[in-house]
Amino acid sequence: MDRSTIAAIATAPGTGALSLIRLSGPEALAVAHRATGGKLTNLAPRHARHCRVIDAEGGTIDDGILTIFRGPHSHTGEDCVEFTGHGGIIVTREVLGRLLECGAVHAEPGEFSRRAFLNGKLDLTQAEAVMDLISAQTRMAMRAARSQLQGELGRRTTEARDRLLDTLAHLEAWIDFPEDDIDPQSGESLREAVRQSLGAVERLLATADQGRVLREGVRTVIFGEPNVGKSSLLNRLLGFERAIVSDIAGTTRDTIEEVINLHGIPLRLVDTAGVRESTDLIEAAGIQRTVRQIEAADLLLEIHDASRPKPEEAIFPASHALHLRVLNKCDLGEHPDWTGTEAVRISCASGAGFDALSEKIRNALHLGAVDWGEHAVAINARHQASLQNARADLLAALELLGQDGLDPGLAAIELREALDALGEIPGRVDTEDLLGVIFSRFCIGK
Repeated sequence: MDRSTIAAIATAPGTGALSLIRLSGPEALAVAHRATGGKLTNLAPRHARHCRVIDAEGGTIDDGILTIFRGPHSHTGEDCVEFTGHGGIIVTREVLGRLLECGAVHAEPGEFSRRAFLNGKLDLTQAEAVMDLISAQTRMAMRAARSQLQGELGRRTTEARDRLLDTLAHLEAWIDFPEDDIDPQSGESLREAVRQSLGAVERLLATADQGRVLREGVRTVIFGEPNVGKSSLLNRLLGFERAIVSDIAGTTRDTIEEVINLHGIPLRLVDTAGVRESTDLIEAAGIQRTVRQIEAADLLLEIHDASRPKPEEAIFPASHALHLRVLNKCDLGEHPDWTGTEAVRISCASGAGFDALSEKIRNALHLGAVDWGEHAVAINARHQASLQNARADLLAALELLGQDGLDPGLAAIELREALDALGEIPGRVDTEDLLGVIFSRFCIGK
């Protein structure tokens, strides 16, 4: 691992009341000692001290609070120093520059978390959860990230891996040490153990869609004919005037995206150009974008003008997204053509019906506590790929274990692959683990 001492501004760019600068590495205390003119002498760990950061001529750059954290009892597992100073852009950069002059190097993005992982303070899932927590847009996303940061996903994958390790250790011991009279277990017992591991993997895989929704939002496309109130619906849902609203058909030429929080789930709203036949090249390009948005949607809100006759069935691209029909302008009266049509009836002008629309979306997406409230993990794309590999290997092992003339060697290869795939999730892939289990639990060579 890189043994340099790194420094970086830990607070967001811009002007604020305070700024925080971090140091981590073997020379962190020495760098801070030089930058503060020797103020680290006799400073106890986790005790704050008021001090000045001084330049090479002894002039004051900034004054603030300095705290040290000695490794391994720190976030990164190394010696760390934190300086809290005034939150101006220039003064913060000057303090960082002085620390770099005193021997630190500029940290790369994510390097503090990377060092925490390499020093065993976090597993990979916890390191990823740091960014998920920072970028969470809703309380539900924050709760899932917090659970992952506390090690829930790492714990569950490690439990599945340990269970599989026991099964593989028994199988390997039977193959490699037949003279020790190790019970080979029946084929059905081995298959049952593998099925249990497979079940754990599939339960984690089932959270993939929820993880994507929590991190990226439900891609919700508002579409329909021109002048039916698509932009008005977007503005109402957002609570402010984001899109231009006009009686002139074809006002919206491009897609507009914004995010709202609905019952703890982010909805990525996409306002689209009205769909109709058009000879205007710019409008036609906007309609093509609408078609692409519909194809990529998670949820479609098809909006119509309730005061107009019901149009003929429009031809839209195939989509597997959830589909809700919305009738707008109900305050103008509903045309008889819409009688008996299943739809949510609203008025963007008066705000009527928006509670019903919110509830309809909630029910369509299964956002209730029964569906979401008890889920402690929500895997990301990297976790999903590893779990899918583990699932394929476990299924292959089950097939081999179910064949006549069982070849335990081939099954063991598949189980080893599954073991490695599971180990990739928390970042622990160690072939020595298997030997440790074999010799400790089966007392080989006693």
